[in-house]
Amino acid sequence: MSHEALRQLRALHWLPASSPLLSAPLIDWLMEEDSMTRRFEQHCRQVTVELIREDFIGIDEVTDEAAFLPADQRFWLREIVLCGDGEPWLIGRTVVPESTLNGPELMLQQLGTRPLGRYLFSSSTLSRDFIDAGQVGDLWGRRSRLRLSGKPLLLTELFLPASPLYRTLDQG
Repeated sequence: MSHEALRQLRALHWLPASSPLLSAPLIDWLMEEDSMTRRFEQHCRQVTVELIREDFIGIDEVTDEAAFLPADQRFWLREIVLCGDGEPWLIGRTVVPESTLNGPELMLQQLGTRPLGRYLFSSSTLSRDFIDAGQVGDLWGRRSRLRLSGKPLLLTELFLPASPLYRTLDQG
């Protein structure tokens, strides 16, 4: 599941904010400014992380994400599945330039099975440059450049079929 979902995440087609495909319920989820982990916790008893990969990668594995990040040669990559009560709800890919990884931001390399949102949203230095909405097939996703102490990282998320996002859409 995770490898296919990662392929889908990499294939997201980014939409303009004015796209007629973006309904109000979709925008409510995709443009969430707060932690998606916290949002998911409103829909289950426990949010957990399944780690797919955590490792340094070269610029050759960063591809189109490089346009949003400094021109470093190495990047910290973290790929995870975020689960609600054991059910896969979201696949996430975080790309962190090596130049971001100094001072307190070194913690980004030591998250393990801790949700990224728990770390990011506990920081008083967190800011967000943008959120882009995307679609691949029937699935929705988003990418966001965040900054810790002004240092960037790129987070791309794909909402998997069991995600509460789709239950919200079905009700609308």
